[in-house]
Amino acid sequence: MILLDGRTLSDQIKSEIAREVKKDFLDEGKPAPHLAAVLVGEDPASQTYVANKEKSCKEVGFTSSVYKYPAGLTEKSLLEAVDFLNNDPDVDGFIVQLPLPKHINEQKVIERINPFKDVDGFHPVNAGRMMLNLPAFLPATPLGIMTLLERYRIETEGKHGVVLGRSNIVGTPISLMLSRKAKTANATVTLCHSFTRNIKKYSLDADILIVAMGKLGFVTADMVKQDAVVIDVGMHRVPAKDTKSGFRLKGDVLFEEVSKKCSAITPVPGGVGLMTIVSLLLNTLKASKKEIR
Repeated sequence: MILLDGRTLSDQIKSEIAREVKKDFLDEGKPAPHLAAVLVGEDPASQTYVANKEKSCKEVGFTSSVYKYPAGLTEKSLLEAVDFLNNDPDVDGFIVQLPLPKHINEQKVIERINPFKDVDGFHPVNAGRMMLNLPAFLPATPLGIMTLLERYRIETEGKHGVVLGRSNIVGTPISLMLSRKAKTANATVTLCHSFTRNIKKYSLDADILIVAMGKLGFVTADMVKQDAVVIDVGMHRVPAKDTKSGFRLKGDVLFEEVSKKCSAITPVPGGVGLMTIVSLLLNTLKASKKEIR
């Protein structure tokens, strides 16, 4: 069984990015790529993600900015903050960390972002360009999954990929990316969701099973065929008295039992999550080079 180690791979890619930043930007006297983040409220998971983004930016030589606002920020004020970043020539790309407080329309905020600074890849322009297989900022988590498959040389061509979960952030885009005509793709893909009858029937037929249901321990060993490749996108905080933080991270897959049947699997933590941040850096590098136009 191959452990698809996002920690080791993300460190390797960050080293590659750092070399490119030094060679193509700093040594040439150009400003480093600048990634900004907007954080509204005190959601612990969002705070951790943004903190890790800041740390990763420093590691590769990026400039990083974080704009923090209270949970009571009005939608109008948030849209004004987005406009400010859209018009700031020093910012190459930025994200508005989701989820947002319930009184703010997330889609309205996403659509307000300049698509050429949308390094999260959520704007309808980028979603449309992705669907047409045109150059675009790809959503960070699906891009991280595809990078894992490519770097670990997981064969995808002609394979049956089954995606559990149809969100616009992970499930739907990864189903498109895995099926399109490309080097690491060309799979036949089935997209399942909460209304799919007998999900086990489909998961058992998967050569590559991507699980993004948002349900702790949803996939068990009896749902996975022998030697399948399993990608676990889930991330859940489970109380744990024996840890310093008071919790332990678990995924949508019961790793202990499913890993015994797999040819390859991602751990949680240390798998897809770290690749998501690296993908954000890669998109920012593209934005700084004006590659998506």
